[in-house]
Amino acid sequence: MKKGVLLAGALLGTVVLLALAISRLNNIAKPAMEPALFGRAQPLVLDAGHGGEDGGAVSITGVPESRFNLAIVLKLRDVLGMYGVDPILLREEDISLHNSSANTLREKKRSDLENRVSAIEEVEGGTLLSIHQNTYPSSRYHGTHVFYAPTQGSQDLAEHFQNSIKAALQADNERVAKQIPDTVYIMNHITCPAILIECGFLTNPEEEALLRDENYQRKLAAVVAGAWLTADK
Repeated sequence: MKKGVLLAGALLGTVVLLALAISRLNNIAKPAMEPALFGRAQPLVLDAGHGGEDGGAVSITGVPESRFNLAIVLKLRDVLGMYGVDPILLREEDISLHNSSANTLREKKRSDLENRVSAIEEVEGGTLLSIHQNTYPSSRYHGTHVFYAPTQGSQDLAEHFQNSIKAALQADNERVAKQIPDTVYIMNHITCPAILIECGFLTNPEEEALLRDENYQRKLAAVVAGAWLTADK
């Protein structure tokens, strides 16, 4: 095994253990809320937002959002696998999930969204974690932001993820979990607990550079995995 692979594995393990430790410390004052270490009973669905013809937003260096989303989801799957969690991925390639009958870009986007909702709803007792990237006309904004669906359990889950990311990776992140706008199709057409993580701003030069860096992607994936592993049942 190559030295680089060993170092990457050690980094992932260290960050996940850090996230686990932080979560346990955060819960010391809440004896009635026991963290579900090393996985949850519910199946986990990972959605790498956009894909294929629908690249989503474009970063300041010309990289489509769909590639960032997929890279982070694949690393997240690998980290979770180290802890015995086998998530369901809606896509593992940079493709759209539309029906072959869809012709225009608008039809393909609509079909893709409807198919993702159908796939999520087919997972009995599942929880959705959707990965996206943020943008803003100004370059001043940065930081991960977690949104929750209007479904039972989603708000608590989003707050846990937001707090975990702040504690383990972004100490200066003062954002708070928010309900997703009703214009976001998938998050408003599912019935399971669901959160959407805007990992960072593709319009902020420093953050965009971090999001392109595989080591940072691994750190972020490890922290998100740690948040899932320590989420309350």
